[in-house]
Amino acid sequence: MYLFKLPSWIYPHLYKEKKFTDLSQDEILQLKNRIRKFSAEEPDVSVMIPAWNEENNIFRAVSSIAANTTSLKVEIVVINNNSTDGTQKVLDELGIRSYFQPEQGTPFARQTGLDMARGKYHLCADCDTFYPPNWIDLMIRPMQKNQQIVGVYGRYSFLPPEGQNRMGLFFYEILTGFLIAIRKKNREYLNVLGFNMGFVTEAGRHPNGFKVQQSRKFDNAAGSDYFVEEAEDGRMALHLKKTGKLKLITNFKARVFTSPRRLLYDGGIFQAFKNRFKLHLKGFSAYLKNSNSIIRL
Repeated sequence: MYLFKLPSWIYPHLYKEKKFTDLSQDEILQLKNRIRKFSAEEPDVSVMIPAWNEENNIFRAVSSIAANTTSLKVEIVVINNNSTDGTQKVLDELGIRSYFQPEQGTPFARQTGLDMARGKYHLCADCDTFYPPNWIDLMIRPMQKNQQIVGVYGRYSFLPPEGQNRMGLFFYEILTGFLIAIRKKNREYLNVLGFNMGFVTEAGRHPNGFKVQQSRKFDNAAGSDYFVEEAEDGRMALHLKKTGKLKLITNFKARVFTSPRRLLYDGGIFQAFKNRFKLHLKGFSAYLKNSNSIIRL
């Protein structure tokens, strides 16, 4: 566990204090060359990333994915979810395959990704997250070895806000680990998060796929007027469990590092903890019961 510092693999992809327009031609060329190796026409794996106004984040996430070591043929695809900034320009300049989805919301973007995916296996990623060097293989391997496993999901840690260490985040992650263990038996779908999950593509092509009744915004801040309880990742997990098993990837080398901005949208780490504590306390008894009802996604 990383209490005070980040793992060494992440630093080349941080591009600290740089916007995309600050990158040198050499940095852009190196990125393009690595991305080209993850642009298979007949892929084994499709890595699908929704993006809304992410011109200064998307190249970082893709940089980390394109640094993976794998013998699998991979396509990295970005779904531009109606961005109004320079996201599409970044994708075009780096040669990243992309599709445009004008209907706003992560469920629509992820569904477009599923519709367009060409790989046997489907991995979901996000623009504000960094992926370790063996992430692809570690996520795919259980599904290759056991046909009963149709979906996987992994753990995550937070990047510290600028000028802060990871101590508060570390303890937040410890508590999250307890919740994951408690929910695994009866509410496993609550553990499956869209920035670090995968599945057999055809198993995911359920008639409803990632579709939900209410589409959430990209930040979906807890306690806000627009907070949506149902999420497309949990909905997909429920679909997958009807056809096979889910597996939690516990290998620490598969742990991704994601932005704390969702916590900051809640008003900071402490406020985010309070918001989530209230939500989980309300549904805690349901975590222990064997029921098919949906308490929260």
